[in-house]
Amino acid sequence: MLANLRTARGVMRSLGVYYGHRAHAAAMDRLYREFVKPGDLVFDIGAHVGDRVAAFRRLGAKVVAVEPQPALVFTLRALHGRRRDVAIEAKAVGRKAGTISMMINTDNPTISTVSKDFVRAADGAAGWEGQVWDRSIEVPVTTLDALIDAHGVPSFIKIDVEGFEGEVLAGLTKPVTALSFEFTTIQREVARDCIARCVALGFSRFNAAIGESQELREWRTATAITRWLDELPHAANSGDVYALA
Repeated sequence: MLANLRTARGVMRSLGVYYGHRAHAAAMDRLYREFVKPGDLVFDIGAHVGDRVAAFRRLGAKVVAVEPQPALVFTLRALHGRRRDVAIEAKAVGRKAGTISMMINTDNPTISTVSKDFVRAADGAAGWEGQVWDRSIEVPVTTLDALIDAHGVPSFIKIDVEGFEGEVLAGLTKPVTALSFEFTTIQREVARDCIARCVALGFSRFNAAIGESQELREWRTATAITRWLDELPHAANSGDVYALA
């Protein structure tokens, strides 16, 4: 019973953070309008409580929302499950299909992860104090290629999976126009690997936004965005890199 209450509290916390500010929603719409047009298909990998799903829908896109955490899948279905323009996949995404152990942060589900390296990197790091991954569950895994086979080629893929972004991109071999992936300053090597993978997939222009600012900077080459990430102060904590083919 206590675990269920903590889970519900964690989900409610996320709902308050990601749905509680109109300015946040407006900023997301402005940002994603650069990548998403009416009628486009978008993949939201690591959909969490679906605030990005809502933004993509406001822009007229069809959305495949992919999220492995049962409590968040329940939330996504409650918020978006009856929408014809949203498909919900209760899965993780990686380099190959199968199953994987997911470490759940009950009090802060937004940073639950399937990456053991992410949990190790967060341990004792400034800005990550007090975070506890207190239980594990087995979840199914699919790939971006498999999602494309099932739903079609997306115009944009958003990836936010707490340190597993490189594994997600390893499961993509089909060309897409644009994508984003989360980075953290505790795992810059993951971001560097993601940039290299993007280059191999044919992406040539890169941009970034820090935290939840939703404010892009200047478009750069892979070398320049890698240098920018390496020079970013630790206190920046996290953000998203955007890639265009």
